[in-house]
Amino acid sequence: MEKRCVGRFAPTPSGRMHLGNVFAALLSWLSPKSKGGDWILRMEDLDTLRTKAEYSALLRDDLRWLGLHWDAETEPQSARSAVYDRYFAQLREKDLLYPCYCTRSQLHNVNAPHLSDGTYVYAGTCRSLTDKERAAKTRAPSWRVMVPDREFSFFDHVQGLYRENLSTDCGDFVVRRADGVYVYQLAVTVDDGESGVTEVVRGWDLLSSAPRQMYLQELFGFDHPEYAHIPMLMAPEGRRLSKRDQDLDMGALRNRLKPEQLIGVLAHAVGLTETAAPISAEELATVFDWSKIHGKEIVVSELGKLY
Repeated sequence: MEKRCVGRFAPTPSGRMHLGNVFAALLSWLSPKSKGGDWILRMEDLDTLRTKAEYSALLRDDLRWLGLHWDAETEPQSARSAVYDRYFAQLREKDLLYPCYCTRSQLHNVNAPHLSDGTYVYAGTCRSLTDKERAAKTRAPSWRVMVPDREFSFFDHVQGLYRENLSTDCGDFVVRRADGVYVYQLAVTVDDGESGVTEVVRGWDLLSSAPRQMYLQELFGFDHPEYAHIPMLMAPEGRRLSKRDQDLDMGALRNRLKPEQLIGVLAHAVGLTETAAPISAEELATVFDWSKIHGKEIVVSELGKLY
C-alpha cells in the first residue's frame, strides 16, 4: 500500500516572511496537496535569541492569506530539547559521538581541507584525542558524530542525481553545539522522522545537508523522504533575499497584491504556468508537476511589478 504523502514547511520565525520564503512555502504545499496528501507546519526556533513568538503569529497569518492551510502544526523545536536528548543518547550508545574543541578560526584555516566551493571538510582533529588530552582542554566542546567512508546518493525532483561521500566531502559533523543547543542536522532529522514526513521541499542551498540527514535517518531507524531542492530567489545584484534586509516582505506584498496575483507570478517564474495570470493555490495544485519546475536561480527583477 502506497504511503500517504506528507510534506512540511519549517520556517525560522526570525522576521517577516519574504518572497523567497513564500516561494518555498508554496511549492512545499503544492506537492503533497496535488497528491491528496497532508502539509505540516513546524517552527524551527532553535536559536531563541533570534526568533520571536510574534513572528510565528505573523507567519501563520501570512500563510492563511495565501490560502496555504496546514493539516497539523507540530511542537516548535525550542520545546523539544528532551526529545533530541533521547536521540543524542542513541548516538552515544552506538559509540559514534566525540567532543570537539576546535575553534572557528581553526576550522576555517586556509591549511585545513576545503572543497572547491570553500566549504571546510572536518579533518577529524579531535576524533582521536586521548582522555588526558581532553581533560586538559579548558573550553566547552561541541559534539560530533563519526561518519562512514561511504557514498550517499538520491534523486532530487529538481536537481537530479546527487552524490556525496560523507567522509571526504563533509567529515564528522556537529550535532550539538558547545552551549548545549542541538543543531539543524539532528533536529530536522528527528522532527521529520517523528512527523512521518515523506518529502522535503526546500532551497537548493540545503542540498548538501541531505546526505548527513540520510545518515542520521538510518541510525535512528527512519525512512528516507523524497527531496526537492528548489531554485533560490535572488536580488538583482546577485545576493539572496534576506529577512534582515526586508526584501519584498509580506507586509509590503500584501499592501500591493492579492494572493492570486502573487501566486500567479511565482508559478510562472518557476515554469508551472505559461502566463503570470492570477491563480489560487488550490487551482495551481491541480496542474502541479515536478517535471515542470526548472532549477535555475530566479532574479527578482525579472518578476516585473513585484520589485
